[in-house]
Amino acid sequence: MTTTYTSYQLISSDLQTSLKRVSEQPDVKRETEYYLEKIGGVKSVDDFFADSRLYNYVMKAHGLEDMAYAKAFMRKVLTEGVDNKDAFANQLTDTRYKALAESLNFARHGEIATIMESAQKGTVDKYTRQTLEVSAGEDNTGVRLALYFERMAPSITSGYSIIADDAIAQVVRTALQLPAEFAATDIDRQAAYYEDVLKLDEFKDPSKVGKFLERFTSMWELENPTGGIDSLAAFQPSGLIGISTDLLLSINNLKLGGR
Repeated sequence: MTTTYTSYQLISSDLQTSLKRVSEQPDVKRETEYYLEKIGGVKSVDDFFADSRLYNYVMKAHGLEDMAYAKAFMRKVLTEGVDNKDAFANQLTDTRYKALAESLNFARHGEIATIMESAQKGTVDKYTRQTLEVSAGEDNTGVRLALYFERMAPSITSGYSIIADDAIAQVVRTALQLPAEFAATDIDRQAAYYEDVLKLDEFKDPSKVGKFLERFTSMWELENPTGGIDSLAAFQPSGLIGISTDLLLSINNLKLGGR
């Protein structure tokens, strides 16, 4: 049986070939061709939500498939953009929403938002990478976690960055051999602990990330000899931070139809 580390290395060591192979899969190629053909004609947030195929492509590209039903929530993310520090996406702990708002930045660019590189090649690249990671996770969740961590590691700037992303936090807890209960302890103490025992700047160094993931995959093998399918829960959208009760209530009252 191939180990988690070996499976991860087979993909990561020649990532471009792995991505090219995924992009040539008939279903991926078909959806990508449709996306590139149609997205440039989208001139507004309304246009975007009117084409469910485009919408679903973008949601998958950003790892937010499980939130595709919440169109009113996503509309708020896209309508407000990211330029204002009080914008909705900037108030969410999960950085995937901010990344989506930046890639389709209607708030900043208006009608030309969809011809920007971030909306075209940038989104296609994300879709291909996301498809690769999901596919790897079908055989072994640990491989998906490792690939995800490898991609996101440079964005880790503090202990809070780890806590804010459930998948990253799971990788770190596993590598450090921390019990699952650690995630339920005081957030400030968690952040301080991570910053004390980890050299966060090393996560910007691919070779150091590789060493960390070697440790993670070894620990993963011990804890999840069959691949740990239940750990896919780490990829569910996470919570909100810094939002008033009134805003939370208004979000809950939004209709899921997108308006």
